[in-house]
Amino acid sequence: MKIIKEFKEFALRGNLIDIAVGFVMGAAFGKLTTAFIDGIVMPLVGLIQGKDLSDWEWVVKPAVVQNGTVTSAAVTVKYGTFISVAIEFLLIAWVMFLVVKAINMLRRKQQEEPAAPPEPSAQEKLLMEIRDLLKK
Repeated sequence: MKIIKEFKEFALRGNLIDIAVGFVMGAAFGKLTTAFIDGIVMPLVGLIQGKDLSDWEWVVKPAVVQNGTVTSAAVTVKYGTFISVAIEFLLIAWVMFLVVKAINMLRRKQQEEPAAPPEPSAQEKLLMEIRDLLKK
C-alpha cells in the first residue's frame, strides 16, 4: 500500500501535471505547424519553383524497365521532404523561443518589483519616538 501512496503523490505533483499539459500542447502545436507548412508555405514555394517541394528528389540510380516490367526500382534521395521538415523545425523552434522569451520577460518584471519594506519592530518604533521627542 505504501508504494501506491508514493505513486499517487508522485503522479499528482504539480510539475508532472504541468509537463503533461505541455506535452499535449506541444503535440497540438506540432500538428498546427505541420498543417501551416504543408498547406500554406510549401505550395507557395512550389509555385515559385514550379513543382511541390516534396517532389524534389535526386535520382541516384534510375529504375530499370525491361519488356514493360520494372526489374529494379529507382534509388532516389528525397531532399525536398528533408527541407520541408527542416523549415517546420525552424518555425517551431522560433515560436518556442518567442514563448520562452515572453515568459522570462514576465518573470523579470515580477522580480524587479521592489518588496515592501518590513514593518519596524517594536524596539525600532520606541527608538524613533525617543528620537522625535529629543528633536523637540
